[in-house]
Amino acid sequence: MEIIDGKALAQKIRSNLKNEVDELKKKGIQPRLAVIMVGDDKASKVYVKNKSKACEEIGIEYKEYLLEENTNMDELLNLIHILNVDKNIHGILLQSPLPKQLDINEAFKEIATEKDVDGFNPINVGKLSLNQDCFISCTPFGIIKMLEEYNVPLEGAHAVIVGRSNIVGKPLLQCLLNKNATVTICHSKTKNLEQTTKTADILIAAIGKPNFIKANMVREGAVVIDVGINRNEEGKIVGDVDFEDVSKKASLLTPVPGGVGPMTIAMLMFNVVKSAKTRIK
Repeated sequence: MEIIDGKALAQKIRSNLKNEVDELKKKGIQPRLAVIMVGDDKASKVYVKNKSKACEEIGIEYKEYLLEENTNMDELLNLIHILNVDKNIHGILLQSPLPKQLDINEAFKEIATEKDVDGFNPINVGKLSLNQDCFISCTPFGIIKMLEEYNVPLEGAHAVIVGRSNIVGKPLLQCLLNKNATVTICHSKTKNLEQTTKTADILIAAIGKPNFIKANMVREGAVVIDVGINRNEEGKIVGDVDFEDVSKKASLLTPVPGGVGPMTIAMLMFNVVKSAKTRIK
């Protein structure tokens, strides 16, 4: 069994991006990412801090917009519109979750398609399903990059995704279909889950249940990608996959932490740089 080192791959991508940013700066283009955060969610603060560190390392200018918990929809959309027309901003990211009074899908719809570096604007979602050039949601994008880096054959492979979220499951389905994989999506209503997961050449767990995927759910020699980030009863960060148990059967396996997480941030940086590069044209 080989561990997929997402941290090392993410670092390699970030190093390449730093060189690209240096070249952009020589041409008078300073890539900038605007991050909007509403309220005081602790987990969001950690994610935002990690994104700002990555920006600093690569040379992307990072601008943070912190809005009060009681912000209304008009105030949020007004800020998005201001950032949409600001020619110095190349990427806009709306950190989730949002307070209950705000409609996140309505907000995603308003982010300019060419600045939607999280890939959640319906136009980018539609372009992904049509296999057209677009911004791809960062976690699925990172998973595809990992599979390619480790030479995992996707064409004709049976990929099973456990989880159907708009952030991971659904866009990942499209990414894998675009690579000619045969894809099955499982979710909370799926019957005989174990029978389905055991048929997977590539098994991706994204359900938010600690250590849910056990060895008896995995085919011998399967590639297993763990998207989950959970805290167990001892307060330790664990994935959706029981790492020790599944490592006995998987050929390739991502750890938590150090697997998918670093790749998500690396692909966000990739998308910001991609947006900035369009200014050359």
